[in-house]
Amino acid sequence: MSEHKLVIVESPTKAKTIQKFLGKDYTILATYGHIYELIKKNNAIDTEHGFKMHYQVVDKNKKHVDNITKSAAKCSQLILATDPDREGEAIAWHVCEHLKSKKKYEHLTVHRCTFHQITKKAILESIANPQSINMDLVDAQQTRRAMDFLLGYNISPLMWRTIKPGTSAGRVQSPALSLIVRREQERNAFESQEYWKVTAKTSEMALALSAIGDNKLDKFSIQNQEEAEKIVSGALAAKSAILANIESKARQRNPKPPFTTSTMQQEAATRINFPTAKTMKVAQELYEGVNIDGTQTGLITYMRTDSVSLSKEAISDIRTMITQNFSPKHLPDEPRLYKTKTKNAQEAHEAIRPSDANLTPEYLKQFLSPDQLKLYQLIWSRAVSSQMVAAKINTTTYFVEVDEYLFKTSGSTIEFPGFLDAYADHDHTQTILPRLSEGDTLNITAITPSQHFTEPPARFTEASIVKTLEELGIGRPSTYATIISTLKKRAYVEMENKQFAPTDIADVINKFLTLYFTDYIDYQFTAKMEDGLDDISRGDGNKEQLLQAFWTDLHGTVERVSKTVKRSDVAHEQLDEKCPECDKNLVLKLGRHGKFIGCSGYPECGYTRPLEDTPQAEPEIVDKKCPKCSSDLVKKHGPTGDFYGCSSYPECKHIEPLPENITDVDCPKCNKNKIIKRKSKRGKIFYSCMGYPKCKYAIWNPPLKKSCPKCKWPIMTEKTLKSGTTVICPECGHKDGDDID
Repeated sequence: MSEHKLVIVESPTKAKTIQKFLGKDYTILATYGHIYELIKKNNAIDTEHGFKMHYQVVDKNKKHVDNITKSAAKCSQLILATDPDREGEAIAWHVCEHLKSKKKYEHLTVHRCTFHQITKKAILESIANPQSINMDLVDAQQTRRAMDFLLGYNISPLMWRTIKPGTSAGRVQSPALSLIVRREQERNAFESQEYWKVTAKTSEMALALSAIGDNKLDKFSIQNQEEAEKIVSGALAAKSAILANIESKARQRNPKPPFTTSTMQQEAATRINFPTAKTMKVAQELYEGVNIDGTQTGLITYMRTDSVSLSKEAISDIRTMITQNFSPKHLPDEPRLYKTKTKNAQEAHEAIRPSDANLTPEYLKQFLSPDQLKLYQLIWSRAVSSQMVAAKINTTTYFVEVDEYLFKTSGSTIEFPGFLDAYADHDHTQTILPRLSEGDTLNITAITPSQHFTEPPARFTEASIVKTLEELGIGRPSTYATIISTLKKRAYVEMENKQFAPTDIADVINKFLTLYFTDYIDYQFTAKMEDGLDDISRGDGNKEQLLQAFWTDLHGTVERVSKTVKRSDVAHEQLDEKCPECDKNLVLKLGRHGKFIGCSGYPECGYTRPLEDTPQAEPEIVDKKCPKCSSDLVKKHGPTGDFYGCSSYPECKHIEPLPENITDVDCPKCNKNKIIKRKSKRGKIFYSCMGYPKCKYAIWNPPLKKSCPKCKWPIMTEKTLKSGTTVICPECGHKDGDDID
């Protein structure tokens, strides 16, 4: 038998990198993710016999699994180097199980090796110190997968019947959706409250009114314009404005710990505008390595971690780099140590950090893509700043007396930036006040009132939903990107100004789950399940006991709901309004394109109207007649935007686009109609032939009345990139400025 060694990893990119480190005595193969999945049947998990799970090889990975099987027969050692988390442990175990089933296992010496950075030193150390598969982690992964399967396969069919085919529930997806829906309900129920502010201005600064006599003002002290103007009149009548008091405070701001998966996702969303899925994709690329002067080099440690701690080696590396690249003043006397606050954090040994702190973003700029550089800069800066001294900030407040009216303003100066030199904080930019002394007389140039209204609670962004999920103990950081992607993919949410807006179907799904499956969107229940999984991963819990308790409750609830709940209980909502055609009650219904109002007497009465319309609403008549029947055209709103429709609908069904959406560009395919601007059902702008559906020509970018100099296609398009706007042919891809062969 050959002494050749077979190393199994998950990613082909990682395999290429490791191959260069280990040499010709090793074969490195990738699984391309999980090799096993549960069979796609209700009996995939045998709830009657210890929750035995029935797997099959992932269809798209069969050729990779076959390759692993063939290679294993020729090797003496099997080194399982999949990712250092529950999923990676399960993949390693499945590889062994598969080889056992093929009788390709007995001759192999099996080792489990984990590393948190893809560097030659880390990999050689890991292989020199092999371990065995951690079955506690495998059990935790299997338990999680079983719970997700049982919940999805039992609740989803009920949702198909009562809500809409294709809808689904998920153990962590549903609580996340519930957060978003409940926030929207809070916003809809919010009643705005008026309040006023009074501001005084000098030539150099603005001051806010903070007190009148001995009465300190709060946000709602001035409630209307009359009160505000009375204060302004009194202040303007004052004889003098004196700087009565100056308060100065010095304080320190300590750096934050290096990134966990969650904090990286949050900061990437707010600082560099990366969705969570993109953050994890780019982080994976940095972890697996890039080519630097001919050498494939892993640039960051493993990006799925709850830990904020750094190894002694990493701290020493960073401290040396700080001394060399900043100054001795930036280095604290002792290393900074951080404790993980996330409950049950245990899936990795270190925070996310650069594999080598001396590989600065400036040096790596030539080797990285723009997205890779942005995220690496963030990770490098956060890790380096975590080992630097605190920033010293001075805050000064001026109190100005205008007779009985007290105004104040504050400013700050950074005495010593400390860690801010590495990780700039937009919250601590300098606001410098003019140099004044107590007793100085000021020249007030204006005193003005301003009206304000309280705002409803903000919708969740990707950063804030990740932060909230982590605080509530829902899911794990490594799953947040998948949760968000699922909500988007299933059209349960839409992104409006980078915020989550739940769709109509999300409201109905949340209503269904709230009424009949409360536990499975209850945050404490979900967090308790996560605690149970963590207990199993530490060897303190029992897989079968947790699954039995979970299944007993779930099965009983599903049985009861399936016998009693009808579609009308969930998808219909009674309205206090009569049908104008048959006088029966109207109901709010869920249709293919969202909610609408219909008659409860359907199908005998087919009356319907859009949710936006009311019985009293008068359509907006436009200065144009219907070309078919000469009735007035009216402006209407549909699921894909505004349009003109005939006022005689449904007798006349003529519709046409708004004039501002019609371009001056002829369709290059049919040469009969203009290209018009449209909106997809998901809100994305595109351009297509006005003659649809007879002509289905469509493009994503605005068309230009200009032919392609290369292929002579009748139109070009205008495409906006980060680097600017370019003119490109939609047919051959030629760009203005490119050479023509």
